[in-house]
Amino acid sequence: MKTNALVKRAALACALSIQMVAAHATALVYEPINPNFGGSPLNGPNLLNEANAQNKYKDPSTSDFGTSGQSTLDQFNTQLQQAILSRVASSISSSIVGTDGTLHPGTINTGNFSISITQVSGNNLQVTTTDKTTGAATTFIVGNGQ
Repeated sequence: MKTNALVKRAALACALSIQMVAAHATALVYEPINPNFGGSPLNGPNLLNEANAQNKYKDPSTSDFGTSGQSTLDQFNTQLQQAILSRVASSISSSIVGTDGTLHPGTINTGNFSISITQVSGNNLQVTTTDKTTGAATTFIVGNGQ
């Protein structure tokens, strides 16, 4: 009889545990992860980082530092050329801009370039830069602010 009572208690315990588990079950609801399809916008940066980490493609036209495979010497020469051209442009700018900040009409000649500033309609000035070796020219108009 004791075993019969033990079996009944065990059966009762199993039935109660099954009812408790069933009482906590809910319906499954689909919730998208991707923000493009209705998911949380907070998932966006995480998804982008995961995609970038998995991306094996490397653009062959650029390297890690944007030097396009240049040697260290070529990189140095490029930077040196840009620095010198920047200083030349600054010195030319200071010679054509007056102390009051206005441009003065005239022509400036360098080794390879000719910069011509002429008065056009109103207070506008036309700046023309001509490459002496090729003859190519660029022109733009600025307001002189007088």
